[in-house]
Amino acid sequence: MRKLTTLLFSALFISASIFAQDAPKRELQKGHTDENKFRQLKDAFATPNDQHNASGAPGHAYTQQKVDYNMDIRLDETTNKIYGDETITYHNNSKDNLEYLWLQLDQNMRAPDSKTPLAQSKSASGWQSPEKFVTENMGESKDFGFKIEAVKYNDGRDLSYTINSTMMRINLPKSLAPGETFTFKIKWNYLINDINVDGGRSGLETFPDGNNNYTIAQFFPRLCVYDNVEGWQNMQFWGRSEFALEFGDYEVKLTVPADHIVDATGELQNEKDVLTKEQRNRWEKARKSYKNPVFIVTQAEAEANEKGRSKKTKTWHFKANNVRDYAFASSRKYIWDAMAVNINGKTVMAVSLYPKEGNPLWEEHSTRVVANTLEEYSKMTFDYPYSKAISVHSERQGMEYPMICFNYGRPNADGTYSDRTKHGMIGVITHEVGHNFFPMIVNSDERQWTWMDEGINSFVEILAELDYDPNFNTGNLPKDIVRYMSFDQENLSAIMSQGDYVKNFGPNAYTKPAAGLYMLRQTIMGPELFDYAFRTYSKRWMFKHPTPEDFFRTMEDASGMDLDWFWRGWFYTTDYTDIGIKEVKPLYITDKQSDRVKELIKTNPRAKDYFESLGDLVYLTDKKEDANADKVQNYINSLSSDKKAALKDVPKYIYQVEFEKPGGLVMPIIVELNYADGTKKREVYPAEIWNKDENKVFRVYSSDKEIKSIVVDPDLETADVDTSNNSWPKQTENKFDKFKNTVKE
Repeated sequence: MRKLTTLLFSALFISASIFAQDAPKRELQKGHTDENKFRQLKDAFATPNDQHNASGAPGHAYTQQKVDYNMDIRLDETTNKIYGDETITYHNNSKDNLEYLWLQLDQNMRAPDSKTPLAQSKSASGWQSPEKFVTENMGESKDFGFKIEAVKYNDGRDLSYTINSTMMRINLPKSLAPGETFTFKIKWNYLINDINVDGGRSGLETFPDGNNNYTIAQFFPRLCVYDNVEGWQNMQFWGRSEFALEFGDYEVKLTVPADHIVDATGELQNEKDVLTKEQRNRWEKARKSYKNPVFIVTQAEAEANEKGRSKKTKTWHFKANNVRDYAFASSRKYIWDAMAVNINGKTVMAVSLYPKEGNPLWEEHSTRVVANTLEEYSKMTFDYPYSKAISVHSERQGMEYPMICFNYGRPNADGTYSDRTKHGMIGVITHEVGHNFFPMIVNSDERQWTWMDEGINSFVEILAELDYDPNFNTGNLPKDIVRYMSFDQENLSAIMSQGDYVKNFGPNAYTKPAAGLYMLRQTIMGPELFDYAFRTYSKRWMFKHPTPEDFFRTMEDASGMDLDWFWRGWFYTTDYTDIGIKEVKPLYITDKQSDRVKELIKTNPRAKDYFESLGDLVYLTDKKEDANADKVQNYINSLSSDKKAALKDVPKYIYQVEFEKPGGLVMPIIVELNYADGTKKREVYPAEIWNKDENKVFRVYSSDKEIKSIVVDPDLETADVDTSNNSWPKQTENKFDKFKNTVKE
């Protein structure tokens, strides 16, 4: 009876515009700017060009620079200093002549003359520990920051340079033409920060026995990105917004105490010089073990090793091709295990380094989580191209670099740990290993668009965590962003904001983008369309520099879906979702003219002729006493037997539902109908249902079964901030709302 019901409503809700020519003339109003939620987003997007085309793919003239590094690094354990000699070869692949080169000096963020502390608003704390008071008010600044000893041409002559806080400009003697290379040398050193005392994304951790765990990154002057379209990315590093870097080849020699175990970005070149025969044999065994990790250094061996203090050194030699950064870890405390991972027929090594303080948690989970992450991310994007991924344990870190990351998650001293500690460790390892894909390979500009690495990565992290443990609480689902989206607007920023000035950085850059993409996959596009488009974006921009527009355009280009409404609402505004049921009206078939039709006939002479021309009609009414379906039944009886067989029974129940949208965002309407016989039915209406009226829409449900209740968004898929209007009949506060309101208070 679906077609018949539609005919009934065409008469009931006929538009008065048919009779507009008889309406009195009205005064013309002023025009208005198009504010429809579904208008095209071209006004916010960068104009396509020959570098980034309109489909979201690299353009025919796309170029990017290449930077190669040859470094000799010495770690001095007695002074906790790093000394470096690096030779840099810069390849100008752009179409431009470059007058200078810009390098990042990230360690200068904590130098004595750094402006970072001065840019922070600080009030007097009413209470604090004596240690903190002394440190903040009575201590002297430590001598952190790069000490640039020399900057020279490749032939040894002095090269002009200028340092501006965390940036260094190399003043070229003449412009570097397209296709040319320039090689120069930098000699430097710096004092390593203690991550538990001084903070930082990398540094050292000192254990009670006096041993250190060195997790070292941002440790050398690195070239900034130069882009044909945007020029140099030389925004200062204030400590939050991360790094924009060029790809290149690295050859690095790391000289450390002889009893240290080291791993780093790249392939070890001199195994026989730094590993024992037993360790090499165990490594080969690990390369064939796809189910369980194999110990290269056992806990017993690590505990024996940490008791000594070698005064000799070893040099570990690594090479890495086509990476955008470099990091390493070094300590005599390390337990070392590894296992093989099959990535579409290629063997990749999952590796963990951790002190005994990380056990038993780390030997149970770390390397297995690394393996799972490589597998799941490869399914969603591209086959992991590097030979290994390393997880290094550090008490208070969560930071990523090509092939290596530093992760927290430490059990209690007696080896016990809570589920929260366990899940926190699994989550951070998954997240940081996942960064190998975003942004270490899909190389977005973190300094400008934090969400492009943190948010996209946090989204894929959800899928990997749920694969590792189906009951895992990811914290990045749409329901997890509700509290943040209901904050006072002065504490909110759009996702498309540069990270240094965002107030609630974590929800803004991590959770909201991840929840939005999860919603896009599960609710709006569906996994098949989403996964193909997402994989297309990932493959298009492997080892390249994508922009936000490249992501948005590719997702539309590869799926055939217009998603401008979603990008605008979720990424460019701080609007929130609130969709509910305003009214449910039971309706009945009748042969009596509706009040609206009577009014039209009374006020418009043409209406009478129009309705008479339609012939014998039936109507819908909200008056049960006027119900009469005889005309409908008589019509059915007049049909041939084959046409009768194709029809359902005359509906016993008809409901008109008015949906409202107090929130600013348009979203699909997910409706669950609960019938009196205990059965359920779910309908999903695309967001485009709001494209003519974003305040209210109607749907009609007809059935031979009585509807006992209706629920909007029953599984909390759309980040609806107020579920009190999501049910009919209206329900008392549910558990989710009670929790949300309690936290909000």
